[in-house]
Amino acid sequence: MTDQIPAAARPAELIQRLESEGDAAADFLEELLDIVDLDGDIDLDIEGDRATVSVVGGDLLQLVGDGGRVLDALQELTRLAVLQETGERSRLMLDVAGHRAQRRTELAKQAGEAVERVRVSGEPVRMSPMNPFERKVVHDTVAAASLRSESEGAEPQRRVVVLPGT
Repeated sequence: MTDQIPAAARPAELIQRLESEGDAAADFLEELLDIVDLDGDIDLDIEGDRATVSVVGGDLLQLVGDGGRVLDALQELTRLAVLQETGERSRLMLDVAGHRAQRRTELAKQAGEAVERVRVSGEPVRMSPMNPFERKVVHDTVAAASLRSESEGAEPQRRVVVLPGT
């Protein structure tokens, strides 16, 4: 597992809950792949305090959709399936065909560029509208650079503003 927090530092109960979420998600996704007649392998992992599920393999781009919209909807459906199976809400993160991993890399680069612009100009930088996953990546990147960020606006036009440090 690729954990951000060493397994020994996490309570066994949390690990067991996250593994149960991943298993329930995998069961749901395997059935879905059968129904839509797509080939894919399902990889389960735990990152920090969140179960992550990746569907990799064949031609899966239709499960990503334009701008990841189908993936976002599929993630919500998967979370509902996990809720139904476990009785608990899940913060599970779903990736299909490496879309989120690639997007994470792109967003970290954009956030780094925004950080540099803020450092040079001392002025806030407003980024393009993003979904919650994308905003989290940007907030994390900005925090790692010791600057501040906040979200503004309403969905679907909600965006991150990168602010000078205090």
